[in-house]
Amino acid sequence: MNITVLVGSQWGDEGKGKIVDILSERYNIVVRYQGGANAGHTVLIGEKQFILHLIPSGILRENVQCVIGNGVVIDPKALLDEIKFLEENGISSEGRLFISQNAHLIMPYHKLLDSINESSATKIGTTGRGIGPCYIDKYARKGIKIVDLLDRRVLEEKIKINIEEKNNILKKVYNQKELDVNEIIKEYIEFDKLIDKYITDVPTFLNKAIDNEKAILLEGAQGTMLDVDFGTYPFVTSSNPTAGGACTGTGIPPTKISSVFGIVKAYTTRVGLGPFPTELTGEEGDKLRKVGNEFGATTGRPRRCGWFDAFLVNYSRMINGIERAAITKLDVLSYLDEIKVCIGYEINGKRLKSYPNNVNLLERVTPIYETLPGWKVDISNIKYYDDLPSETKDYLSFISQQAGFEISIISVGARRDQTIEL
Repeated sequence: MNITVLVGSQWGDEGKGKIVDILSERYNIVVRYQGGANAGHTVLIGEKQFILHLIPSGILRENVQCVIGNGVVIDPKALLDEIKFLEENGISSEGRLFISQNAHLIMPYHKLLDSINESSATKIGTTGRGIGPCYIDKYARKGIKIVDLLDRRVLEEKIKINIEEKNNILKKVYNQKELDVNEIIKEYIEFDKLIDKYITDVPTFLNKAIDNEKAILLEGAQGTMLDVDFGTYPFVTSSNPTAGGACTGTGIPPTKISSVFGIVKAYTTRVGLGPFPTELTGEEGDKLRKVGNEFGATTGRPRRCGWFDAFLVNYSRMINGIERAAITKLDVLSYLDEIKVCIGYEINGKRLKSYPNNVNLLERVTPIYETLPGWKVDISNIKYYDDLPSETKDYLSFISQQAGFEISIISVGARRDQTIEL
């Protein structure tokens, strides 16, 4: 079997879109297993840029089938815009895109409540796309699923009950205008007409594909450190981007998974609030952000930037079971005279033995650094590992040893052809 889970190994934005695009050539099916349209996966083919939010990057390979699993929360407008964008660029989703009937729908009230929460004193830096409130309704057993679209009576009843509850909150708690229930019902009935042809029993579809020896790549959104259970809670997403989420988000049993592949940026970034031990501030941080073009594909927000944190990535390797990894954006570091790598944390002079994903501890740590020489050479056009500067090879060897995995792909630019495979 070749059933691979691909995970972001830091705080997201590791470059999963490009690596999924590269790897998908070797797979029959690519599956997205969690998250929503808050994640942007960017692929550059020649001079054409594709930014995908819900549909797996594998859609850009004409022989690949793509699946949106039940662990994903779907914004109808974002999905339809994405399908239209692909069609305008000569890429048809029909017959190649399959959407789980058990995926939950993001409703207008989810987005509104998300925006209200982010304007409060307890904001955590979400994208405001309604992801968190949708997952809240899912686990409160009040969610509306894709399958509900197939029965108009059920759909209308659920929407009416939910909007009555949400309107009470909006009016009495937040002093907001009430939502029009009939308008929302009409909107989602129209959405059903457009996506009905994509709705599928995904667990059956995928397990039959496994029985027929199809190769499947499972991709998560965001990254390990944004996992609701294993990340820097509460500054996390509302789902499980870690490898374990691949099974619950698709219906593929864990006994069928053959490997876990990590995506690791050559330095560290994060978006939104929360602790970031290796963050660079001031001119150093601004310079790295500018050279790396570190602005969100979905929101355009500037990302916080810092040194590579091997202690963090080693924790991620342990949680996910990562054996092999792709290192992305290595070319960005070419301007530096020296490059620091965090190899551990200490608090009050005492070195920590394990990663403290408790934010109260994480905010108090002092990173322990090793300093390596930079290479000061443009490596963006290098095609073979042997042609890399010795300092670049030393950097790769060091972070591989510290993080505990084997590097099998090196990305030295955004394009498909700016990739070195080992």
